[in-house]
Amino acid sequence: MSKRALGKGLEALIPQGVIDTLDAEKVSHISVEHIVANPHQPRKRFEEDKIQSLADSIRNDGVLQPVVVRRRGDRYELVMGERRLQAARLAGVPSIPAVVRAVADADSLRLALVENLQREDLNAIEIAQGYRMLVDKFGLSQQELADMAGKDRSSVSNTLRLLGLPEEIRAFVTEGRLSEGHARALLALPTRAEQLAWADRIIKKQLSVRQVEKELSGPGKQKRGRPKKEKPPQIALLEKGFSQHLATRVAIEERRGGKGKIVIDFFSHDDFERLADLLGLPIPR
Repeated sequence: MSKRALGKGLEALIPQGVIDTLDAEKVSHISVEHIVANPHQPRKRFEEDKIQSLADSIRNDGVLQPVVVRRRGDRYELVMGERRLQAARLAGVPSIPAVVRAVADADSLRLALVENLQREDLNAIEIAQGYRMLVDKFGLSQQELADMAGKDRSSVSNTLRLLGLPEEIRAFVTEGRLSEGHARALLALPTRAEQLAWADRIIKKQLSVRQVEKELSGPGKQKRGRPKKEKPPQIALLEKGFSQHLATRVAIEERRGGKGKIVIDFFSHDDFERLADLLGLPIPR
């Protein structure tokens, strides 16, 4: 594994010693029965057809890249290589090439996250759960997460917000019935009931993300009564820019004399803290 393969930002996840010495370390063959799963593995669902394809390849050519494990009593705990281990078991291979490393719990999770992000994308909910685990278990800040994943802080923050969606909608994203873009659009709805109703509508009508965003922001969502005066193009453009950057609804009301106000919606205490963090505002504790 080379630094170049990791991509900008992600190499910070792997201890330098692993990067520099992995290829040079002794590779052992360890019985697959002596290797237990990584409890910090963020991926919960693996595509069976891809595991089967990898198993077929292993039957023909063997396991070409060693997994990484760490000792756990008389057994070994997997650190990197979940798909290879599953495929090896499916292929009936009795042992697998492995490098034994002494890796701390935090690095074990980080390495598992790196491998998945590099090899086969986690779905948005699994990524959010991995981020949340790093925050809760190891005290990483959103900025540290962003540096780790090679993303900007707002992207990490918006991904974490997906965990605030109802469980049913999170399941739809995990199953691939809703995209991450759909889920982000549903975050703009103020109630759980509206979010669920729209999720059901999106699936039944096969609406695109663009269609959902257009309908949620269109005239049909305005309150009944006197039609709202159309806003100047520059104000509408600013509203859109603020909304996209903050991942929430933003309204700009301009008055005479260059005065006005900006209204930023938030939907929970966590969402408020997310917005304060994005705006660089300290929150009294």
